[in-house]
Amino acid sequence: MKEISKKIKTILAIETSCDDTSIALVECSGSLKNSGADLKFEILENIVSSQIAIHRPFGGVVPNLAKREHIKNLPKVFRQIFKSNVKGQMSKVDYIAITIGPGLEPALWTGINFAEELSKKIKLPLIGINHMEGHLYSNWLPIRISDKRQVTSNKHIEFHAIALIVSGGHTILLNMKSINKWEKLGETLDDAAGEAFDKVAKMLKLPYPGGPEISKLALKGNPKAINFPRPMLNTPNPAKAKARGAGYEFSFSGLKTSVLYYLRDNPKIEKADVAASFQEAAIDVLNKKTARAAKQYEAKSILLCGGVSANKLLRERLQNTAKELKINFYVPDFKYSVDNAAMIAAAAYINLLQKNKEHLKIEAQGNLSI
Repeated sequence: MKEISKKIKTILAIETSCDDTSIALVECSGSLKNSGADLKFEILENIVSSQIAIHRPFGGVVPNLAKREHIKNLPKVFRQIFKSNVKGQMSKVDYIAITIGPGLEPALWTGINFAEELSKKIKLPLIGINHMEGHLYSNWLPIRISDKRQVTSNKHIEFHAIALIVSGGHTILLNMKSINKWEKLGETLDDAAGEAFDKVAKMLKLPYPGGPEISKLALKGNPKAINFPRPMLNTPNPAKAKARGAGYEFSFSGLKTSVLYYLRDNPKIEKADVAASFQEAAIDVLNKKTARAAKQYEAKSILLCGGVSANKLLRERLQNTAKELKINFYVPDFKYSVDNAAMIAAAAYINLLQKNKEHLKIEAQGNLSI
């Protein structure tokens, strides 16, 4: 068995979990010793081809349209990554990593089939990666890259850490004991935070994707204009009332419904006030539950990641919370908050270090739980 932590490994990563086609080429080095403090990721290429214009007329992602666009985009992005010297540069690649879920099934399988065909053609091991692990490990990617060849050493993230993963499909709170050991404290019982943002945006007749549009409109509104509910902010889940970590589940369906009824009963209300008040309520829940967990588990760090981590108000609120608690705060660069293949490469390398073996089958990664 090779000791992979002592060598630089080049990973070609592919991400097609939803409506972004992304391929990255990343040089990875370091080990998991000292909580991964010496991990380094040099991102040689990280291309994201967006499908927003395709899905915008439908107000959301249409799975079969996403599949069609991935089929078109994957070969194009692959050629962009390697430009004219595909054969020469592919000879330097050690592994291919592919997102295998969670996500839209037609989109995921398009990427998986492309990766499997590529793996067989050039005889490279294929690593299946959980999409949410990719978001989690995006916190170990460089914070700033002024040019594609720059390597940035990552900060030493101190543990325990509380990690909040917030995306269109998931809202998860983790207690991280180390870089590769964690327990799930809670998750959403219905709508994810990002999903609620998108649905409220539809109610306000804002274009897709709704999250950024809500945030933009909220800047013009009064966040205290409407006192929308903060679901499950103070009440533990009765089914888990005695469990360690009880009270950290989330629910955003009721908040979304409250906005719906308010708009029905107040047709002349300023949309900006609705957007600002809704955003304030959602972020208040995310921030306060994260803060409560950080206090309870005496965390040394708070980590934020996932697509909704691009929300500037959420970043500011959690950063202020960390300052008040006198602990560290980490969030990926904006370009790595959204779905991208660089985070899949980081997760693949950390999985390799954790498993300490050269080849992981897709099936072995399919049931990962966060």
